[in-house]
Amino acid sequence: MNSTTFAEITHELALVAERLCKSTVRVRSQNWGGGSGVIWQPDGLIITNAHVAISNTVVVELWDGRILNAVRTHFDPQRDLAALQISATDLPSATVGNAHALRVGEFVLAVGNPDLVQGAVTTGIIHTNHQNAVIADICLFPGNSGGPLADCCGRVIGINTMIAYGLAVAIPSFAVEHFLSGSGDIAEAA
Repeated sequence: MNSTTFAEITHELALVAERLCKSTVRVRSQNWGGGSGVIWQPDGLIITNAHVAISNTVVVELWDGRILNAVRTHFDPQRDLAALQISATDLPSATVGNAHALRVGEFVLAVGNPDLVQGAVTTGIIHTNHQNAVIADICLFPGNSGGPLADCCGRVIGINTMIAYGLAVAIPSFAVEHFLSGSGDIAEAA
């Protein structure tokens, strides 16, 4: 690979990371340290982990520094998913990818908001992809829970949820879509 090609690839990956950071939010629930979330739709729908959004009302910080109250609209602790709604429009939402199409060895990026860092990015490869989880050889830190796992084009293929045996575990994007469509989710009572 020549230096021009390498520079182009590096530039493209930096642009992908920047777009992912803009669609990744910080989520704080009560006194717990919180985690991350993904702007799933430009109308303020945010997806995160159930263990991040432990109360009905949480605070969300956008990439531009705005802090907004969010209401938890759907909650499924078994799938470790929660949907939040904020009062904002025209947000930089994630492009959702097809987790079914992932192959072992594919390059992926994870974005999160660990501790005081806004928009930390790590990279790795797909280790395993099966029906219930996408597993990647990628570094996650406390605060990355609820953030996106994306392919090299920036399409979100999973929601990071935990580390198991030194590997990152993410909930596949198709499971998030099933959760949002009501296929077995536990919706909050009004």
